[in-house]
Amino acid sequence: MKKSGMSHPWRGVLQREAARGRSKTAPLQNPHVTEALPAANPGSAADEQGKTLPLQTMFNEVPRHYDLINRLMTCYFDQAWRKKAAVECLQGHPGSILDLCTGTGDLALMIAERAGRDTRITAVDFSQPMLEAAGRKARQRQAGGQLQIILGDAGRLPFPDEAFDVIGIAFAFRNLTFRNPRTAAYLAEIRRVLKRGGKFVIVETSQPRSAVLRRLFHGYLAAVVAPLGWLVSGHRGAYRYLAWSMRHYYSRNELAALLAGQGFSCIISRPLLGGVAALHVAGKAG
Repeated sequence: MKKSGMSHPWRGVLQREAARGRSKTAPLQNPHVTEALPAANPGSAADEQGKTLPLQTMFNEVPRHYDLINRLMTCYFDQAWRKKAAVECLQGHPGSILDLCTGTGDLALMIAERAGRDTRITAVDFSQPMLEAAGRKARQRQAGGQLQIILGDAGRLPFPDEAFDVIGIAFAFRNLTFRNPRTAAYLAEIRRVLKRGGKFVIVETSQPRSAVLRRLFHGYLAAVVAPLGWLVSGHRGAYRYLAWSMRHYYSRNELAALLAGQGFSCIISRPLLGGVAALHVAGKAG
């Protein structure tokens, strides 16, 4: 772990971006973590018309039970799948990694616990309550590496061009790309901050190729995931949306086609647990 007196390499960049209203940060007790404060920029907290984004409102309301529900509804497989994504992100010993839509920070923390001291790790999300939970977990775990937690919108990331060697995202890519009119903008922004020759790692729900397994999976989503999420969190709409979007989300081939259509290359997809989830790795041509 680096000495606490060292500043994050992008602190100056983030301060300039904050002055333009794209992000705000303040130090936590852990010198390697920065806890986000609400952003004044409508692109981070709302849409272009200044209205709160529905998904943002939903995620602002569920963080207290978010981790518990994820574990229960996946029988803890979600953590095993995140671990695979973390290992993939660290292949080749990258110098900088972004955990996009970090939520409560699980992927970023898994990466930080395994990364070398020279690897910079940044986590970004548009939900302030989620980031507060991520900051608490980071302090409790004393995560290694250099971890920065930033409030920001995936469509207007507060980072310079080609800032990261690797970008990872765990179970949030569906929210950016499923029947979302801003999909192209999100993927363009990801490409903007990813270095040439860099890697984009996605772990996300998918569709089993077996028709029998697919029917069982969809039935489980409707009969277990949606009611369980509602029972534990008290937010029926959030978990009805979750189960519905998972039932209708892309297959591995469809997601690969989406990435290729937005300029990503060398796309590899690996099924997880019979295809109910998948690990996707895409590159940005040098």
